[in-house]
Amino acid sequence: MYTEVQTYCKTCPTCQKTSAVRRSDRAPLCSLPVISTPFKRIAMDIVGPLEKSSAGYQYILVICDYATRFPEAFPLRSITTSKIISALVQLFSRVGIPDEILTDQGTNFTSRLMVQFHRQLGIKGLRTTPYHPQTDGLVERFNQTLKNMLRKFVADTGKDWDKWLPFLLFAYREVPQASTGFSPFELIYGWPVQGPLDLLKKCWEGSPVATSGQGIVQYVLQMRDRLERYREEARENLQQAQKAQKRGYDQHARHREFKPGQKVLLLLPSSTSKLTYEVLHPDKGKEVQTYHVNLLKAWEEKEELSKVK
Repeated sequence: MYTEVQTYCKTCPTCQKTSAVRRSDRAPLCSLPVISTPFKRIAMDIVGPLEKSSAGYQYILVICDYATRFPEAFPLRSITTSKIISALVQLFSRVGIPDEILTDQGTNFTSRLMVQFHRQLGIKGLRTTPYHPQTDGLVERFNQTLKNMLRKFVADTGKDWDKWLPFLLFAYREVPQASTGFSPFELIYGWPVQGPLDLLKKCWEGSPVATSGQGIVQYVLQMRDRLERYREEARENLQQAQKAQKRGYDQHARHREFKPGQKVLLLLPSSTSKLTYEVLHPDKGKEVQTYHVNLLKAWEEKEELSKVK
């Protein structure tokens, strides 16, 4: 009787749909490869809709570089693919064309125009799985940081937020990152960029303006050597940070695998990947969709209890 009661509760359809997800149901963390070349892989996302600014902006296109953590943010009036491409062209004109761009599955990132844009420039488009923003954790974390910073500086009406973007980006870029050990400015330019606090310090100390007698060639060689040193150390720091994150995350994780034909709340895995599964939706417009394993839960069929003789 104990076993039958346990099975009855375990197979209750209502309980299976509404019970809280246990932390132990998540799969072990898979770290993304460490990128050491600036702007080889970037991630982008949309923040908004926000309060419409005086200039008519309602959205922010946020872009982060995986190697340096250097962020860019473009205010947008709309989030059509053409507007996003226009902002990307501005970025590429300064930093070059990346090999890979990671985004969510928003229609403005997956449209035919965007696919054609990627193909023409030789860019590989990477997609996160639905409802699993952790895949794009770098830009998601920056989104939260940026929104928190905006809340502290915008006026009561919120209509001046677009004017604060350059100043907030400057402040973020000059702060050392815990994962790399360097500020994004240092990993891009090879030296700490002079900010407002540096100017204030000079004013207090009465420091004279430093002059350098070195030639252009010597300066370029020195900058190249310093950048190479910085980026190698940043790569090592990133690897150590990833190992520490995986150690902490995997303490409450376990390996989970679903078999073809097994019933789940989201149906039918057919992918060779252990972390993503294709789910059949015959009653929807898009019949097959890929989901992360952490979003799946095995479905237990209710069986008739044996009759007491």
